[in-house]
Amino acid sequence: MKFLATAFALTLAAAPAQAAVSGFYDSAEQIGTILSSAAVADALRQAPIGHVANTGTRADGAREWQVRTQECDLTVYLKPVPPQGIGRTTYELELGAPCP
Repeated sequence: MKFLATAFALTLAAAPAQAAVSGFYDSAEQIGTILSSAAVADALRQAPIGHVANTGTRADGAREWQVRTQECDLTVYLKPVPPQGIGRTTYELELGAPCP
């Protein structure tokens, strides 16, 4: 019995740790990635933002966001980058067509 308990404990210790982050904090990470991007600011031609909305998920798992200004709707894709070990998921940004 003691052997089984030790084997179980070692199995758990060897398994990769995954930190679960609430949906609120994950979406805040995504919005922060968008709003802190100089590429997004340039694509929007530095116009003030009126609206930011999650509009779905692409087939490859990238999160699709719409950033709206008075003149333009910019589509932004965020590809999840899982942590190596313990940590939170970060996101790699990809832009749709820039505003004219």
